[in-house]
Amino acid sequence: MASTSRPADSSSSLSITVESNPSKSRLSELGINSWPKWGCPPGKYMLKFDAQETCYLLRGKVKVYPKGSSSEVVEFGAGDLVTIPKGLSCTWDVSVAVDKHYKFEANSSSSSSSY
Repeated sequence: MASTSRPADSSSSLSITVESNPSKSRLSELGINSWPKWGCPPGKYMLKFDAQETCYLLRGKVKVYPKGSSSEVVEFGAGDLVTIPKGLSCTWDVSVAVDKHYKFEANSSSSSSSY
């Protein structure tokens, strides 16, 4: 289970995890098909994630370069379930147009956070 996840940057808590080819039952359990869809053409995009995002790529190929890291790169593509942490700034280098389902984690008072 954990062996399919690859942390992007072990020196930071802001690491992207990639689960390659999750099972249909896992995707069903997450309700992927009810999530909104988003897509983009090839290109470079500078992004900042204000909430944790989980996405499932239907198609595409992406290299992500986390800001502040000169050596780290995370690659993912069609069939990957990706979790991007809140607060991450990065550049997406999209080589094949992306089509994905995505979900942002809601910030709620019932979440486990310190006061």
